Amino acid sequence: MRSLDHIVRGFAATLVARAAYMLSSALLMVLLARVFLDPGAYGLLFWSIGVLAVVQLAADLGLGKSAARYIAEYGETDPGQIPHLLRHVLGYKLAVVSLVGGVLFVGAGPLASVLGKPAAEPFFAVGALLVVAKSFAVFPEIVFQGSNRLGYSATVRALGGVGRLVFAVAFVLAGFGALGAFVGYVVGYGIAAGFGLVAMYVLVYEAHEPSAEMEPGLARRLVGYAVPLTATRGANVLDKQIDIVLVGVFLNSTAVAFYTLAKQLTDFVLAPAESLGFVISPNFGEGKAGGDVDRVRALYETALGNALALYVPAAVGLALVAEPLVTLVFGASYAGAAPVLVLLSGFVVLQTITNLTSDSLDYLGRARERAIAKGVTSVGNFALNVALIPAIGVVGAALATVVTHAIYVSVTLYVVHDELSLHLRQLAIDAARVVAVSGVMAGTIVVVAPPITSLPLLGVAIGIGVVSWTALAFASGVIERRSIRAVLG
Repeated sequence: MRSLDHIVRGFAATLVARAAYMLSSALLMVLLARVFLDPGAYGLLFWSIGVLAVVQLAADLGLGKSAARYIAEYGETDPGQIPHLLRHVLGYKLAVVSLVGGVLFVGAGPLASVLGKPAAEPFFAVGALLVVAKSFAVFPEIVFQGSNRLGYSATVRALGGVGRLVFAVAFVLAGFGALGAFVGYVVGYGIAAGFGLVAMYVLVYEAHEPSAEMEPGLARRLVGYAVPLTATRGANVLDKQIDIVLVGVFLNSTAVAFYTLAKQLTDFVLAPAESLGFVISPNFGEGKAGGDVDRVRALYETALGNALALYVPAAVGLALVAEPLVTLVFGASYAGAAPVLVLLSGFVVLQTITNLTSDSLDYLGRARERAIAKGVTSVGNFALNVALIPAIGVVGAALATVVTHAIYVSVTLYVVHDELSLHLRQLAIDAARVVAVSGVMAGTIVVVAPPITSLPLLGVAIGIGVVSWTALAFASGVIERRSIRAVLG
């Protein structure tokens, strides 16, 4: 298990790079929604990206995550196996990505027709390049995570985000509209892939002298462990993208714009929790391999307690300001996203727990249990979407997401407890205190904040919430006095 200083440096580097990624993504979102595209074009763009995310599953499988798990493990026990692992995975990926990209390019027209969106055909044709570029951008990012070179992992993502912003805006300004923005995504991922693959070769592949031969059975285990990871990734895609696809199928592109915008806002809020989960998860595999379960448990409990102390009030505040936030920042034409955002504020809390838990299960060797839980709840999410979207519109997609994700979080917490024997009573007490203080904070905002009719008044309301939460948290002892430094030091 890595030292405290390594974890802290990794978290800081990851947070900075992911901040660049999220800020560039947020700026692109605002520019596309408020300046360049109407809701229909915005919805078509992100509906196409949602469909391609499902196709991406076939191109990526679970090979990258499987390689990362074994890189983390063999980095401690037999580093000479790492070059063999990388060679095998890259060979598999080249074959699979080429096949999937070729089929997508040839079948772009029929796929658009089957899904009832003929206007999406050019997006799907260019999407063959997106699938290739994204696959080889994400792979080195995951490998750097597994080898605990977290700054480089985050840099790959940041380059992709900044590249998307620059080129999407450039192509839209050149007159290519939503398709131009889509091509900007392809270029952004291509830049990230180029940097990531070169850095991975230099820093991971060449950094280890290869063993004389690959350990017998390692290639089989690598592919075998990718199977549950593929199932989990497929379930994640269903959770994150199939609702967008179904909104487009059952409703229209404008409804897709409302739903996508609300989900993008929650992604922005969740960036720090995602960074923390990304940083600490490789330490779970290293800690288990070294027999240091007590330390792993303390790390997880401390991270979870502090993350909830931040994200429960953030979710409450997000629900309170959802309507003025959407209309003042993106324009009145996107007002339909506000009720979706109110519901998805509950998803923020659930996803915070998931960000700290899911990758950790993979590194603890419990990918099979995670895959089963994700698969079952994702099928449930699909079924609820099919039932609720035609009945109550875009809000139904948000409701389905929250309900099924709550079930998934419950199951994964049980699996983590089974692996680490968590102190459940103390965690429950801490969570209850956070909820109580967040309720008082919400009451303070409602009573004290003026009506939000402008961006400065929106800032005032948020400021009141932050100040009241901070004062209440310190007064009640909600802010965890233990820190990750104290636990690991």
